[in-house]
Amino acid sequence: MIKVAVVGGIGSGKSHVAKLFGYPVFDADKEVKKLYKKNKKCYYKLKKSLPNYITSFPIKKYELSKAILANQINLRKITKIIHPAIRSRMNKFVKKNKTKKIIVLDIPLLLENKINNKKDILIFVEAKREEINKRLRKRNKMSYKMIKMLKRFQLPVEVKKKKSDFIIKNNFKNNFVKKNVKNILKEILINVWSNTWHRDNRTINNRAT
Repeated sequence: MIKVAVVGGIGSGKSHVAKLFGYPVFDADKEVKKLYKKNKKCYYKLKKSLPNYITSFPIKKYELSKAILANQINLRKITKIIHPAIRSRMNKFVKKNKTKKIIVLDIPLLLENKINNKKDILIFVEAKREEINKRLRKRNKMSYKMIKMLKRFQLPVEVKKKKSDFIIKNNFKNNFVKKNVKNILKEILINVWSNTWHRDNRTINNRAT
């Protein structure tokens, strides 16, 4: 099995790119929403950790946002509770799809929380700042303050880019991105199956740009 992990900055279009590979995708954001909606164990832990903000089940996103904006330490508290649960779900997803040729991981803070391993293929999604800002403004009530705070917990995009094996330039035009994904997917399969992929020193043939 080949594990492909899609990384990039907030609003760069990682989830859209992940879906275009056409293989099973572990979407961490969706899994987090399920936890907030259905997992009482997480609720009780968050309630205990943030008693002044978490009031009832299911967990309400605006209450979490309020807690994060009040103090960035609260984001660390939330992460400490949620990420082990997400890691567990990811492991189940990998096990469930162990016979698949490729699986795709779409996990914010994947590198920051060291969720990936050395053999994972990293795809960096690159987009122009003005396009990213345009998309972020359309997101449901995500304030500039919230975005700025979340960015503090992320590695700089240039570091993520440097660590990645491939780069996809996302101009948010579907055909263009599909073509990029198709080319990269082809190269991944050729290199892996022909044993020309050298993971120890992270060198690959014909790095995509």
